[in-house]
Parts: sequence; structure tokens; C-alpha cells
Amino acid sequence: MSDVTVSVSDTFDGGNIEFIHAISKEDDSIDVIVRIKPDIHTELEKMAHMQYFCFRVTIGGLGNKKKKQRVNYIIENAERVSYPTAWPGSTVFYTNNVEDVDSWKRNRDTAYVAGQLSWPHVHESNGSIYFSYFPPYSYARHLSFMSRCASLAHVGTLGQSLEGREMDYIVVGTGSLVAWVIHRQHPGESMAEHYAEGLLTRLLGLDNNGDVDGVVKQLLSLFTFYIVPCMCPDGAVKGHLRTNAAGANLNREWTSTANYEAPSLERSPEVYYTLEKMKETGCDFFLDVHGDEELPFNFLSGAANIPNWGPRLEALHGAFCAAYSRQGEMQQKYGYPATPAETVLKYMNVACNQIGYRFDCLAVTLEMPFKDCKDYPDPDYGWNPKRSRDLGASVLEALLYVAPQLHTTEAPRFSP
Repeated sequence: MSDVTVSVSDTFDGGNIEFIHAISKEDDSIDVIVRIKPDIHTELEKMAHMQYFCFRVTIGGLGNKKKKQRVNYIIENAERVSYPTAWPGSTVFYTNNVEDVDSWKRNRDTAYVAGQLSWPHVHESNGSIYFSYFPPYSYARHLSFMSRCASLAHVGTLGQSLEGREMDYIVVGTGSLVAWVIHRQHPGESMAEHYAEGLLTRLLGLDNNGDVDGVVKQLLSLFTFYIVPCMCPDGAVKGHLRTNAAGANLNREWTSTANYEAPSLERSPEVYYTLEKMKETGCDFFLDVHGDEELPFNFLSGAANIPNWGPRLEALHGAFCAAYSRQGEMQQKYGYPATPAETVLKYMNVACNQIGYRFDCLAVTLEMPFKDCKDYPDPDYGWNPKRSRDLGASVLEALLYVAPQLHTTEAPRFSP
């Protein structure tokens, strides 16, 4: 099969891979060796994060005789990523249509052995296949979706990123309560922007010519929503896992620590502009949407043990989590372990902790899996963009449940 050609590329929006070489094997298969490229070095954490990958493979030489070519893809530096313990149980996504976010399937033969992540793929014709850690949410899709939103809500800019991309945000609702929902502080966590699309589609009635359901009508009369679909547009375009164009992990930029000043226009304008706007509007509810590499579940994490944590915030957090778990694919059994108060004080630069403290409000971090979701396993598709969108749409009932108690000064009581 020496006439078969393999070309690997990542020079597209969100691409990340380094091609090393291809080796023809005696069994006529081909090994393609690649490496994940690191993010820009992070000053605060003293490291260069990496784990996200997305690349295109173009096969030639198969002709018109329906030849098949097995190619074994091998990420040789998989053990040197930020979270190598996340690889076992992970399955790589693939598609031949990168524009269709719901076309991606999982390669069930993905394996992590001897520090390398590998998977076979049988190419049945000339042409291109894309592989990714999780289906990307492209900047072109982001711009198109902002145009859709602008027909039914205010779409503005908080400011510009380091590379000059607008920090788009959507404002909708007329209520006195203020809800901020931000997504994709870590650009490789593309499921977060898929979640934003699901949330906004329901909130604005985008699939129904602006008609919304009863829950949404109630919420829009109670809240004014400020929604940021992508906090890190530069990192998203660059194919980074956790950082912006300056190497800043935005979820460590929400206040200064020791000799590290944050946020700053020089290093983290994305957080700077968002926080300045929040100071103008106030905040009664805050949700920060992420993806988690290791745990195969959706889960919520709160601001427990911040300096103002007490019965009121604890009750609000518990009620919100319980209500959300009654909707869709959220659960409460699995999540991050409790963090001691002395440790929390070291991480007041994290968005959830800082906003919960600064505004004395219910502040929640939401995590979705890169892996398949064990609650409702689907080996062929796993956790994916559609399920992310559905989870975003299903958050509204939980928010409506806690809304009447957000301004209480004492520990609220909720009916079952």
C-alpha cells in the first residue's frame, strides 16, 4: 500500500496537533505518530497546559476500487499532558463533516497504553477525516449564533480579547434579579459553548420564532440575564486547553494573589471586562460552565467555605443542585471532594469563589464530562454536543425553583 498517502493538518479554527511521522507496517497498516501542542506557558501555575487536540487527516491513493486502509493513530506524548489519569476510559471523536457538530462519533477502540493514546481507523475512500478530544465549537459558529441571538435580544461586547476578538454577551429579561452565566473560560472545554447554545435557544425561543415556554416567561419577568457564551475566544481558535493568547488560565484571574496582579488588561482582559460589567450590574446568581477531563458525570461544585459561606448560601446551593438533578442528566452523587476552608482561601482567584464572596450570592460551577456519561452510557456517541445543549436548556427549572429565596437574609426553606 505504498501508493497510499497520509497528510495531517491542524491549521484550522481550533486545530491542535503536531505531525511527527508515518510508518508503513508489514501488515499493510500505517502508524501515524502525532503530538499534542502545549498551551502558552502559564505564569501563575508555572506550566504549559495541554490535553485538547483536534486535527484533520487527508487520505489519498485509494483509487476508485473501494480499497480500505487501516491507520493506527498514536499520540506519543499523552502521558505528559495536564491530566494523564483522565485517558483511561476516554474515547476519541471522529467525523468526515466538521461543520455538523452532531455528526461526531466515538472510536470505541481508543486505548491508553504505555503512556500513549492510540486508536485505529479504517479509511474506505480518499478524503478527509477529523479527530478530536471533544467536538469543537468554531468561532464561525459562534459568530453565526450571535447573529441569531441579536434578532431577539441585545447582543453587545464587554470589550476585546488580547487578539481583538469581541467579548460577546447577551442581555435578556426585565426582572430585578441579576443572573450571570459564563461559559468556556477554559477554551478546550468546548462542551461549555454547546451548553450555552442550548440555554440561549430556549431562553430566546430561537427555534420557535421567539415564542417561549411558561418557565422562561416567569424567569424573564424575575431576572435580567447576562450570558457570555465564550470567555476565551483566542484560546478557542488556537486549540488551547486552558489558556488565552497570553497563557493566562482565566479561572485563576478573578482577583490578585500574593505578587500576582489580576485581572489585568495586559494578561486577562477577558476577565477584567467581565468583572467590570458585573460591578455595574450586581449579581444574584452566578453559573460558570466547564468540562472535566476525569469524571464521567455531570456535576455541580459550589463556593463552600468562602469567608461569607453560611446557612443561607449552603441552603441555596443544596436546593439548586437538588432541583437541577430532577431535570435531564444532572446528578449529585459524584463530584469534587469538599475543600477545607484554609485551602479555599488560597483559591479566591477562582471565579465561583470570588463572585460568591464579592456579591454574597449563589455561585455555582458546572462540569460536564469529556468521557461518556456513566449515568446514561452511549458508547457510540457518549457525552456530546447535543446532550450538552439539552443540559443547558434544562437548567432553567432549577433557577426558577431558587429564585424567590435568592434575596433572603436568613437560611431559606424550600418545599420538597
